[in-house]
Amino acid sequence: MDVLLNFVEMMEFTAKQIAEFIGGHVEGNEQATVHTFAKIEEGKEGAITFLSNPKYTQYIYDTKASIVLVNDNLELEHPVSTTLIRVPNAYESVAKLLQLYASSLPKKTGIDPLAFVSPSAQIGKDVYIAPFAYVGEGVKIGDGTRIFPHVTIYDGCQIGKNVTIHAGAVIGADGFGFAPNTEGYEKIPQIGIVIIEDNVEIGANTCIDRSTMGQTIIHEGVKLDNLIQVAHNCEIGQNTVMSAQAGMAGSTKIGAWCMVGGQAGFSGHIHVADKTMVGAQCGVINNTKGNGETLIGSPAMDPKDFFKAKALYRRLPDMYKEISALRKEIEELKKNK
Repeated sequence: MDVLLNFVEMMEFTAKQIAEFIGGHVEGNEQATVHTFAKIEEGKEGAITFLSNPKYTQYIYDTKASIVLVNDNLELEHPVSTTLIRVPNAYESVAKLLQLYASSLPKKTGIDPLAFVSPSAQIGKDVYIAPFAYVGEGVKIGDGTRIFPHVTIYDGCQIGKNVTIHAGAVIGADGFGFAPNTEGYEKIPQIGIVIIEDNVEIGANTCIDRSTMGQTIIHEGVKLDNLIQVAHNCEIGQNTVMSAQAGMAGSTKIGAWCMVGGQAGFSGHIHVADKTMVGAQCGVINNTKGNGETLIGSPAMDPKDFFKAKALYRRLPDMYKEISALRKEIEELKKNK
């Protein structure tokens, strides 16, 4: 705890202090000090950085950063001038330090005069609502939530505690419900709400539609990137994360602890099991099998099947030529009978 307090109050700390806090081992100067963060390729004196992706290993030999967090199993081909702190997982360790740094910064609270909050809305303690945000009638917002500029929260939606909603996100717009008739399409009223549980983060310009009836639900701990579409009556399970431009059609249910890559798409009325890994640009059109499944491609399939199919796909031009040649040979044989 003393190390934690020193880290926050002094904003300059030694390799030894950092190692004690994150459970690492120092290689080099234990008294090397840092006061800022930097990417490894942009490292400078007085900065701490990290190396977790092997693609960036080349930069560790020339970085000017004073301290670099690295994985325990990293093997170096050449000596380095920087001080290393070896940890089981460098990415997790730097995240821990960044969280500590962020927690030391002053937090804005209150409702900005340029925001609109309906008199019937219920606002918790230590909430921040930025300029030009809109909070509609009957909205409930829990303690410690942060709502950034141009966020729109439609009537009746419920936001939990410690939620972050980034600029331009829209919570509770009508779901895309239309019934075809002889004259075109008749709008189906969307009378449900959106419920966002505690500790959720929603990226900029993400849209979460209200349900036709009942609730669209984002469960506790979910993290949504920018530009994501969540349609009416969808449900996202606890601690699932989704990358940018993913989209869910209506009434899709995604389980807990899933990971969804960018631009992945989900058909409506399907269920994705807990702990499913969905690759970028994956198209999921059916229910998934069970825990731990990994899917890639469109339509979504097992990676082994996908890469087999991909290998055959690359050979199609040559295979077509071979088949055409065989057809000609067969025709010639028929003629010569």
